[in-house]
Amino acid sequence: MIVCVCRRVSDREITRHARAGMGFDEIQWELGVATQCGRCENCARDLVAQCNAASPVAALRNESTLACACAQGGSCACAA
Repeated sequence: MIVCVCRRVSDREITRHARAGMGFDEIQWELGVATQCGRCENCARDLVAQCNAASPVAALRNESTLACACAQGGSCACAA
């Protein structure tokens, strides 16, 4: 199903990125979802939240990468 009509982003694309450990902001940057009219933002955020709940390891990896990036002044060299 198309979630973002403006950028033609599907629920499968959002789910795939979320299961890879990406958060909403990263997915928004990567796919452009919710960057035009914004009507899809709630649905896209809900999809990411559902995936993070279903894949807590990916969500944890994402949180630790972000924390590491903050500790490194914005660029993380130790997350692999």
